[in-house]
Amino acid sequence: MPRRGSARPLAALLAAVGVVAGVLVGQPGLETVTGCGGSGDLYPSQTAKDWVSYADHVVVADPTGERETNRRTYPKGAVAYATDRLVTFRTERTLWSRPSSRHALGATFDLVAPGWEVYRSSGTRVAEMATDSPRLQTGHTYLLALRRHQGGWVVLGEGAAVPFDDHTGDQGEWCGRVLSKEDVAAGERFSRHDDHSLEKALLGQDEQAAERALDRAAGG
Repeated sequence: MPRRGSARPLAALLAAVGVVAGVLVGQPGLETVTGCGGSGDLYPSQTAKDWVSYADHVVVADPTGERETNRRTYPKGAVAYATDRLVTFRTERTLWSRPSSRHALGATFDLVAPGWEVYRSSGTRVAEMATDSPRLQTGHTYLLALRRHQGGWVVLGEGAAVPFDDHTGDQGEWCGRVLSKEDVAAGERFSRHDDHSLEKALLGQDEQAAERALDRAAGG
């Protein structure tokens, strides 16, 4: 996938107000916030067309619990071990499903999400983050474009996990922080103007707006 030329509104906002320490890097320009994860989308995930082209289901869902998974132990270095989190979600509402999808989505489903690094000397646990995306934490609601991949459910990429607290686009947990739609709107001042992502279009909107965008992209 090509690298984006400038920071998304949320990353730019956090950098501008100093919520996340570090510098912005990119090739070229601004890419992401140091300490907010590494890049690597599985599938195109930015536009409504991406969602209906690559997702099996688009849902509003709430994390209900989590457990550690994929523990990796390191014999040397500051970090003793790292883990991912297996997060269980409750499907609140399905907004769109691929007509030809062979994989039904149940009332609950699991996603692997960024976990923890545990330091050897102190035992301190440090939260890992996804790139320009929510960490997916209990107590919040998300709009997710999901696909079956190697036997499990995944989001398409960083553009396919949208904070959705109070059923409002771009409101809620993002990169381990809680932001309001007003916070995100302020971040638009620092973002690139050619951002045509579905997430940007849904700022302050509800699931009906998402359904309309998906139906248009699908030719409905």
